[in-house]
Amino acid sequence: MPMPPDDALNQKRRVQSIEVGFRVIRVLQQAHEAMALRDIAKEADMPASKAHLYLTSFMREGLVAQNPQTARYSLGPYATELGLSAIRQLSVVEAANGEMAALTAQTGCATYLSVFTEYGPAIVSKVDGNRQGAFTVRLGHVLPMASSATGLIFLAFLPQALTHLSADSSAEMPAPALLGDVRDKGYATTSGLINANFAAISAPIFDYSDGLAAALTLLGPDKYLTGTRTQPSIDHVLAAASRISVKMGGRTTVSR
Repeated sequence: MPMPPDDALNQKRRVQSIEVGFRVIRVLQQAHEAMALRDIAKEADMPASKAHLYLTSFMREGLVAQNPQTARYSLGPYATELGLSAIRQLSVVEAANGEMAALTAQTGCATYLSVFTEYGPAIVSKVDGNRQGAFTVRLGHVLPMASSATGLIFLAFLPQALTHLSADSSAEMPAPALLGDVRDKGYATTSGLINANFAAISAPIFDYSDGLAAALTLLGPDKYLTGTRTQPSIDHVLAAASRISVKMGGRTTVSR
C-alpha cells in the first residue's frame, strides 16, 4: 500500500535530520579535545542555533557530553559504549574469548586483549583473575606504548609509521635492541612500570594477512609471575596467542 504523501515527506525529513545531525557527531569524533559550540557549528557547516539543537538532543541520549565549567562539548559515554561494542564484534575478540577464560583459569591472573587505535593500544576484552585483589583493568583503557608489555608488542610488530603517531612524545622510546629482542622471543614482559607489584606478559596475535591483529596480555602480582613461574606463564600466554592466531588464519608461532 503506497505511503500517504505527507507521511512520506515526514519520513524523508526524519532521515535527512539524522544525516545532518551526524555531521555534528563526526566533528566531535575527529576532534582531539572538547569543542566550543561556535567551532562545532563552523566545522559542521550549520548555524550555531541548529548545532545547539542537535547537541542538546544527543546529550539526552548520552552521545554527547558538555563540561559544565567550560561549556565545551565532547563525545559522551554512550558514544564510548558504541565504539567498544563495534570493536567487540571484531572477529579477533570472538576468537580470543575462550582462550582468555582458559588462560585466567590456568594462572589465576587477569587476561586482557588489546587492539591498536589512533590513541594507542586499547583494551577491548578482559577476564578478571582471583590473584589481582582490588586492582582491575577497564575496557577502553589505552595503555602506554613504551612502558607496558602490551605497548611493546605493538611497537615491535607494527610498522613504525603507525606506532610513532600514538607514542607518548614525553616518554623515552625503547631501544631498537629491546624491540628486536621482543620480536625474536615473540613476547614482552614488564614488572612494576605502570602498577607497583604487578607484572605483565604479552604476546602478539596475527591474522590471515600475517599482520598484527591484537595483543594478548597476562597481568598478575609480580611475586607470582616471577621466579620459577615465569617460564610456565610465558608458555601459557604464547600457546594461547598461537591458538587465537590459528583461528584468525595467521601464523601459529613466532620465533623464540
